[in-house]
Order: sequence, then C-alpha cells, then structure tokens
Amino acid sequence: MRYVDGFVLPVPKKNVQAYRRMAQKAGKIWKEHGALEYIECVADDVKPGKVTSFPQSVKLKPDEIVIFSWIVFKSRAHRDRVNKKVMADPRLQQPKDTPFDMKRMIYGGFKSLVER
Repeated sequence: MRYVDGFVLPVPKKNVQAYRRMAQKAGKIWKEHGALEYIECVADDVKPGKVTSFPQSVKLKPDEIVIFSWIVFKSRAHRDRVNKKVMADPRLQQPKDTPFDMKRMIYGGFKSLVER
C-alpha cells in the first residue's frame, strides 16, 4: 500500500500562474528524488459548506482559490527518504515571497486504506 502527503491551501487568484510555475519546479524535484506521483489541482466545483469545506478549512478569502495537491510514495519510509533529499535540494529553497499564505495551508501524511 502506498503513502500520500496531502495539501490544501489558498492561493490568491492573481498568483495562480506564479503558483503553477513554483509547483512545476517542485514536482520535477520531488520526482527526481523518487516520488511516484506529484499532482496539483485547482478548485473547480468547491462550495463553502454549512459546517466545514475546503474553502472553510483554509479561511478562503473572496479573491482566493483553493489548491488541492498530493504526492505519492511507496511507503512512509520512502516518503521520509525522498522528503529529506527534497528539503536539502538547493533548488527548492523557500522564496522570499511565496505566492500563497503558508500559515493557512493544511497538510499531512496518509496511509492507503483502499487501492484499486
């Protein structure tokens, strides 16, 4: 069973192209270091909920859009090895002005429950 790191974050609509460029670079680096898949998605059919939702989870502002992404690994141990290499890669140092608010990003690691 595989292991997945998942992310949900708000991106100002005016910064989506800058985020795309950053994500393309990051995806290339993660894949070079061994990630099986790297996927970034922009909200298309995501509505605020009555109790909770993707927009509420990141305190979405009117001029922002939700990004949902995930990186797939062979296992948690594989994820840990890959992420250690990625975090040490000088090409992925945090830029001075990221195109999103990192404080409102939610993320975590997940074990597969069902794979078909």
